[in-house]
Amino acid sequence: MKTPKKVSARKKTGRGALVTLAMFMAVSGVIRLGDGIGLAMARTGTEMDDAQGKPAAAALSCPAPPLALAEALAEREMRVSAREVALTDRFAALSLADDAIEQRLAKLAEAEAKLSDTLARADGASEADLTRLTEVYQSMKPKDAAALFATMAPEFAAGFLGRMRPETSAAILSGMTPEDAYTVSVLLAGRNAKVPKN
Repeated sequence: MKTPKKVSARKKTGRGALVTLAMFMAVSGVIRLGDGIGLAMARTGTEMDDAQGKPAAAALSCPAPPLALAEALAEREMRVSAREVALTDRFAALSLADDAIEQRLAKLAEAEAKLSDTLARADGASEADLTRLTEVYQSMKPKDAAALFATMAPEFAAGFLGRMRPETSAAILSGMTPEDAYTVSVLLAGRNAKVPKN
């Protein structure tokens, strides 16, 4: 025979399992009901009109947007279009400016090359003239050259004497007055003093 305490404990355990199972089923039903509500709401747009079997007209038409929203969207579209046109124009202007700059740079490079060539020819001609004149002074008698150099500016005379052979320069300097010879000698000695040493 079963004791009353054991029977009541079994009944309680059995009831607890039934209550837990009932709760799971109720929760599952609520979840399915929630899913079904969303599906039902989605289907209301495609429900058939019972009388004719056609989709309901109200479900197919989309409500018109408020007038203010439509105007704001149209205004924004116009601003965006105007900005696109402005950007296109700006890019075209920049492209034209780039082309013009490239053409000017090409012309400047050509002019610079011509100028360099002209300066090189002028420097070459000037150097040839100085060399020829130096040879003329070297071929003169030292006494005559000394008289001529005494009338020149000391810087000019020092320039020619510096280009001559040392023995010719010495003969010309010995024919000059001591003061003029000293001035030209100082200029000859100091002409490379300002050259960078590094």
